[in-house]
Amino acid sequence: MMNKSTIASIIFFVAMAATTTIIAQDSEAMKKIESIRIALITESLGLSPEQAREFWPVYNEYTQHKRALRVQLVEAGKNMNPQTISEQESKQLMELRLTIKEKELNLEKKYTLILMSVISSRQILELRNAENDFRRRLLQEVFQRNEQQRRQQLNQERMRQRQEYLRKKGNN
Repeated sequence: MMNKSTIASIIFFVAMAATTTIIAQDSEAMKKIESIRIALITESLGLSPEQAREFWPVYNEYTQHKRALRVQLVEAGKNMNPQTISEQESKQLMELRLTIKEKELNLEKKYTLILMSVISSRQILELRNAENDFRRRLLQEVFQRNEQQRRQQLNQERMRQRQEYLRKKGNN
């Protein structure tokens, strides 16, 4: 039987994959999101123009590598149903998850050292906070939009039902 952590991890990665797929479908939205991310991080870190010129290529390289690791994990768990996954498959997924987390840690260590030659250690700590803040804001925005869409659909359905009721009432 899978533990709650395994199920939560699988659900999280499936949700992230779905969110990424939805967002990626609209390249204008992706450009807007990326520009907001750059502005938020640049402002949070207080990057000078010189620092920004050196920081962004390194940071973008780091995030591309990190994203590639996450995609590996999402792809591995994509076709696994938590209700029907075998013990062996769940063990393999957990081992892969741990291997990828280890690779992510090594990647973070490597790029932290590189970034320390570009920005201060205080700015690196602030970078982690800015990343978390951006992720939180992005998820909040996605949830709000989903809620708005759900409300719109519900209102449209109510309107359709009311029109149908009035149409039937008028025919009687």
